[in-house]
Amino acid sequence: MRLTPMRFKEFTWPHNPEVCTMEYRRRVAVHQVPFGGCVMQELGSSYRVLKGEGVFAGEGAYQRFRELAEVFRSEGPGLLVHPVWQTERAYFAALEAVEEPLPDYVRYRFEFWEDCGGCDTGLKAAGGTAGGGGSASPASGAGSARVHTVRKGDTLWGIARSYGVELTALIRANPGIKNPNLIYPGEAVRVP
Repeated sequence: MRLTPMRFKEFTWPHNPEVCTMEYRRRVAVHQVPFGGCVMQELGSSYRVLKGEGVFAGEGAYQRFRELAEVFRSEGPGLLVHPVWQTERAYFAALEAVEEPLPDYVRYRFEFWEDCGGCDTGLKAAGGTAGGGGSASPASGAGSARVHTVRKGDTLWGIARSYGVELTALIRANPGIKNPNLIYPGEAVRVP
């Protein structure tokens, strides 16, 4: 069986990486219980991580690595087409050259993080808001305050990040949330 070449954004690998691993992650919170022990709370599936290692060999090997590095430097998610795994939107999270420079030979490692669709446009500059996420609407008498409706898997840290606010400011704006590590789907979170 002939495998299709791996692609990300405008870069197509001349030959597929030698090693690829797909790591699945799940978010779990651990809560201490009085008199010892703990309770675990599943917060839902998280992103998948595709890690790999490969080589560029022959004339132009360093040029191909530089082209891949340029794609790494470009911002935002892109379409990742892997020869075996399903096509996903992903972020190019890491790229490294692995060994000493040799003529016409570059060994490299890479890492892609799956974009779970939580934020279609990515974060904006300070003071901006991000697309996606829960619903936002003006809070009564609060002027520029917004309200985020918690969805399964949301955390206060993630909500703060998606709206471009400090976590401490978000916690202060929601004194009714007694445990910032424990929020529930359907709960309203005021975003300052």
